[in-house]
Amino acid sequence: MPSAVPACAPAAHLAAQPIQWLRSPRHAPIKGRGTEWALPHRFSSEQRELVDDGWGTLDDLAQAAPPAVTQVTMQSVRSILTGNNSPDISFDVSINPYRGCEHGCIYCYARPTHSYLNLSPGLDFETRIIAKANAAERLRETLASRSYTPLDLCIGAATDAYQPAERELRITRSVIEVLSECHHPFALITKSAGVLRDLDLIGPMGRQGLAAVYVSVTSLDPALSRVMEPRAASPERRLQVIRQLAEAGVPVGVSVSPVIPFLNEPELEAILAAAAEAGATRAFSIPLRLPWEVSPLFQHWLQQHFPERAARVMARVREQRGGQDNDARFGSRMQGEGIWAELRRQRFHKACARLGLNRERVALDRSQFRRPAPSARPGEMLQSALF
Repeated sequence: MPSAVPACAPAAHLAAQPIQWLRSPRHAPIKGRGTEWALPHRFSSEQRELVDDGWGTLDDLAQAAPPAVTQVTMQSVRSILTGNNSPDISFDVSINPYRGCEHGCIYCYARPTHSYLNLSPGLDFETRIIAKANAAERLRETLASRSYTPLDLCIGAATDAYQPAERELRITRSVIEVLSECHHPFALITKSAGVLRDLDLIGPMGRQGLAAVYVSVTSLDPALSRVMEPRAASPERRLQVIRQLAEAGVPVGVSVSPVIPFLNEPELEAILAAAAEAGATRAFSIPLRLPWEVSPLFQHWLQQHFPERAARVMARVREQRGGQDNDARFGSRMQGEGIWAELRRQRFHKACARLGLNRERVALDRSQFRRPAPSARPGEMLQSALF
């Protein structure tokens, strides 16, 4: 396993840590983690495998393994807005206040991004979190630039902006404070109840056409959710989040993503109905994607938790991906192809029509944007406007 990195270590030091990967998983699932496997990333120059010498040393090693403790590393970033040039994604730029995500969702398409840090997309992705400490400062500088014009902005496209670290670090809140001051519209996607903490900011912006929140609800079954998304909010809590956001006047939608054959796919209509009853007005859904290292991680997880269904799940996934584990082509990657993908789309469209759920994203108002002073601190922009 990778050697430990002190929580205060600069993020640049992460790549310098010695790597000792296990070629294949050896241990039982870790409670509260999506995977126990420190899967080698695709850029690894070497791999190491433990071999049993006949004396039971592997069992001893497994028993002596330290718990998977989350380490948060503070990082100063040069920029905070990430541009999007993918034609099948609706936003222009995104803000990800963190890299990695402690929620540990086994299917997360963002797991391979940890490879660029020389860290495992497996266990490291959910235990080695990078926090972008100066995110709000960089955002203010960007919005103050004369060349900047308001764009469709999404918060949390490759991480959950309200994962556990946010409770103390409040980086996401500091970003929303800047957006609120500038009247810059944004959409946010999360599966955490932590978003309700910032309802004092998001609520007024939502009522002014400046904010929308999408809550990811992948299952109504607490047992499935617990092993699939171990540190995310429970399904019932997420429905409560939708209800409280809607009651506060925030446009709220539901993401039933990813749809996994024979696991949560049978729940598609029930999830949409529960979300609509809670107050969601919009919905979207994306089938399971297995890019790069996500595929072996997900298949290993299937064998651990649903061995009787693993072969059927993967066979159906491949039927919708041209016979492959993953299809990275624009357009088809978000929809899938073939008869089963078409059937799923029809089920989704008919359910949305029956429930009155709009399948289009909330249109936010860019016209209210006002540029901040470059060096402004919270509250200074309003004060300067009075003189």
